Amino acid sequence: MKNSSALKSFIAGIIGGMVVLVIGIAMFYSTGYLTKDAVQQLQGNTATTKTGEIVTESNKSKQQTAETMVYEKDKDAIVSVINLQDKTSFLFGSQLPSNDQETNRDNLVTRSEGSGVIYKKEGNKAFIVTNNHVIDGGQAINILLSDGEQVEAKVVGADPWTDLAVLEISSEKVKAVAEFANSDEIKVGQKAIAIGSPLGIEYATSVTSGIVSGVSREVAIDIDGDNIADFTNEAIQTDAAINPGNSGGALLNDAGQVIGINSMKIGSSLVEGMGFAIPSNQVVKIAKELEEKGQIIRPKLGIEMYNVADIPDVIRAELKIPDEVKAGIMVTRVAKNSNAEKAGLKMYDILTSFDGKKISNTLELRQALYQTKIGDTVKLEVLRNGKQRAYELHLDDALDGEGLSRQ
Repeated sequence: MKNSSALKSFIAGIIGGMVVLVIGIAMFYSTGYLTKDAVQQLQGNTATTKTGEIVTESNKSKQQTAETMVYEKDKDAIVSVINLQDKTSFLFGSQLPSNDQETNRDNLVTRSEGSGVIYKKEGNKAFIVTNNHVIDGGQAINILLSDGEQVEAKVVGADPWTDLAVLEISSEKVKAVAEFANSDEIKVGQKAIAIGSPLGIEYATSVTSGIVSGVSREVAIDIDGDNIADFTNEAIQTDAAINPGNSGGALLNDAGQVIGINSMKIGSSLVEGMGFAIPSNQVVKIAKELEEKGQIIRPKLGIEMYNVADIPDVIRAELKIPDEVKAGIMVTRVAKNSNAEKAGLKMYDILTSFDGKKISNTLELRQALYQTKIGDTVKLEVLRNGKQRAYELHLDDALDGEGLSRQ
């Protein structure tokens, strides 16, 4: 009996001591007298550091995100586009050389830098789509590949109205081509990942991420630099960071497919996270035609024009424009042999409707005209000498007026 009691007392003493020890450790730890490292030592964990020592532990973050997978898949298909000019061109302007025109690249300097997407590899050639404004004015174009090597590029074709251009390089160093998604199927809120060269080649193949903020956005384009919109394009809106140099690069979904070509952002201190990309379906269509024809052939009227809303009152009175006519397009010249002349249009006619669409200004006329095809016949409604008239106009490949002010 005595032995049993002694054994019980001994066990109770051990348990009590352990309880006191645990409570004591907890009290010391909570008051700061006992550090976490000291507790680990008491627990037999010797993987501790000295006070004040900084060590590198394993990166425990989730590394394989959608962004990392897309980057690994597409990095070799995204390039930097370098626009080269001679020094005098910065002051006096320049033109892109024709395909058979030799350029002394040793005398050229970098004018600007953007991005591009390799979309096709065929034989010894590879093709890149980028923005027209990225290569505009360049006397030569270089491409910086993802491995850091620069190669020369040839301009196959460019279109200022859609702000797209196609370049050709040797396929020898090309490791990958991009896959394009059906942009008609993208949804607001889905993942959007931008890859390009923000601020130029120093930050080539940078990745930013966000969502699709909107689809079918109408974005105005100023073609001739007069701060007046000449055309509007449909665009995808995204909050993925789009900076100067990202232009021409890819906006991708989380499967690594191109859903758009990054084109612009709203640059204002009042605006944050509003970038725009040209939808992939339009990119594929335009790139194919540029590759085949070197240009986009659109129907043309062959007129010079002016917005009725912008005509001064004194001129309105002289031309006897009725007070109730507030909008429309005034024809200020008709080119010889043009589609407009063949249809019977004359100077000072006011065009108010095109193919059943009311026309208020030059921008709306271009939008309506560029939705037609060569060979189409459209109806025009025209105000002449205060009387409404109707004409039929056949859109063939006739001579048109030159210059951006003409259509």
